[in-house]
Amino acid sequence: MPHVVIDLNDQRPVWRQPDWFAREIRNALPDDWTLAVMDTPSEGTGDGSTGAHPDVLEAVADARVYMGFGIAEEVLRAAPQLRWVHTGSAGVGSSLTPEMLRRDLLFTNSAGIHGPPMAEAVLGMILHFSRGFDFGQAGKARRAWDTDPYYAADTPLREISTSTVGILGLGGIGREVAWRCRALGARVLGLRRSSGGPGPEGVESLHGRDGFHTLLAESDFLVVTAPDTPETRGMMDASAFRRMKEGAVYINVARGKITDEAALLEALEAGRLRGAGLDVFAREPLEAASPFWSLENVLITPHVSPVTRHFWRREADLVLHNLHCFLQGREAEMWNLVDKEAGY
Repeated sequence: MPHVVIDLNDQRPVWRQPDWFAREIRNALPDDWTLAVMDTPSEGTGDGSTGAHPDVLEAVADARVYMGFGIAEEVLRAAPQLRWVHTGSAGVGSSLTPEMLRRDLLFTNSAGIHGPPMAEAVLGMILHFSRGFDFGQAGKARRAWDTDPYYAADTPLREISTSTVGILGLGGIGREVAWRCRALGARVLGLRRSSGGPGPEGVESLHGRDGFHTLLAESDFLVVTAPDTPETRGMMDASAFRRMKEGAVYINVARGKITDEAALLEALEAGRLRGAGLDVFAREPLEAASPFWSLENVLITPHVSPVTRHFWRREADLVLHNLHCFLQGREAEMWNLVDKEAGY
C-alpha cells in the first residue's frame, strides 16, 4: 500500500495537478516508499471537499501522507497510520472536523501560495474605483459618452500614492497586497491578530479593538484578507461600516462570512461608501436575485481571485520543502503548519 497519496484531480482544469507535479514528488521519495496518484474526481472549491471517493479511502488505508483539496473526515478515519496531511486550499475550515482535532497530525495548507494573484486582483479593484472604470462601464452600457462623474467637483477619482490602504489580516495574502500598494506610494495600515514581532516593512501595524477602529476610520481602501475563523466571522458588521471613512472602498477576497452583507448593502445604497470589490460571498454562487448584481458601484468576480497558471510551481515548491523536512524528522521546519485551535 502507498506511503503517499495525492488526491488533487480537481475537475476545473486550472486546478488539476499537472503530470510533472507527481513526478517531482516521486523523485523526492526514498526508493522504498510508494506513491499513489488518484485519478478519481476531487473538489477544490472553497476550503475543499468534505467527502472522498471510495477509491481514495481504499488507497489511504496504510498511507503515512495524504494530499488533497481539503481533508475529509472519512479519509482520516480510513487512514489510522497517517502522520501528515496537506490541503491544496488556503482555507481549512471544512477540514477542522472532530477527527482532525482529535488526531495528533501534522496539518499543512497552501496559505500564501495564492498571494500573488490575489494581490493583483486587489490592485485591479483598487484601480477600478480610483480611476473611475465603473463610470466608464456604466456609460458603455448606456452607449453614453458621460464625463459628468469624472469632472464633478466632488469626483471620487484619486491616486493610489495619496491614498491609505488598510489590510484586515496580514498573512501571506495581506503581505503581498501591502508590498504592491507600498510600491505605488500608498500609506498602508495592517491589522494583525498578534502584537508580537515586527510587521512587514513600510506597513503601520495595528492591533486589537482600537487598532481595528483606526483601520476603519483611516482607510480609503479597506481590503479583507483574513481567514474565516470564529473571531473574524461577521467582523465587518453594521457598526464597522458606520466607522469606515466616508467615500471609502470595501474589498473582500477572503471569505464572505466575514461580511454582514445586509449592512454592506445598506452602506452602499446610502452612498456612504464609494464602492465595493467582492470576490467572495456568504453563499456561493451568488443568487441571481441578489441586489448586489444591480449596484453599479459593486465589482463582482466569482471567487476567482486566486486563479493563476503559476499555482502549481509554487505548490510543488511548498510540498517538496515540507516532504524533505518530514522525511528527515525536521517537522518543526515545515512551512504552513496549521494551528488547529486558531483555525488557520
